[in-house]
Amino acid sequence: MINDIKKDAETRMGKSIDSLKHDLKTIRTGRANPSILDNIVVPYYGTPTPLAQVANVSTPDARSLSVKPFDKAMVGPIEKAIMASDLGITPTTMGMDIRLNFPPPTEERRKELAKSVSKEGEAAKIAIRNVRRDAVQHVAKLLKDKAITEDDQKRADGDIQTLTDKFVKEVDDVVKDKEKELMAL
Repeated sequence: MINDIKKDAETRMGKSIDSLKHDLKTIRTGRANPSILDNIVVPYYGTPTPLAQVANVSTPDARSLSVKPFDKAMVGPIEKAIMASDLGITPTTMGMDIRLNFPPPTEERRKELAKSVSKEGEAAKIAIRNVRRDAVQHVAKLLKDKAITEDDQKRADGDIQTLTDKFVKEVDDVVKDKEKELMAL
């Protein structure tokens, strides 16, 4: 029973880390990365559709992205969706090819992005601590139902705290790596 609780907590904490990594991919650094466009939704014949499902996104070089719609009628809506996003990039269209050039962000913008990375990291830590709280409550319920002893509860609480510390450190490492990537020119 206790092992199931610990495994569930570990799985949920791992998902928090994966979610953090996914969220950080969409934060723009100096380099062009197709995952920056993951959150862009385009109206495709009246249906909101992710950009990746209506166009091919590639990186011709380190500072630009190329978006090639599968349907010629989608060029205009894709341009509008990119301009409406919070990327701060103006698309350049050449026929069916939409180019996005990413200038290196200013130092002020990089500091601003580093703050948002820290906020994302803090949100992930909160999620991990919530998982810890749930696991500790499950163990306490087992003790209350007399399914385990107090020694088992103390040992389980210690294991859950160790697991929490490990994942919080991993969040710190992920955030530190992303901040280092942001601050590099």
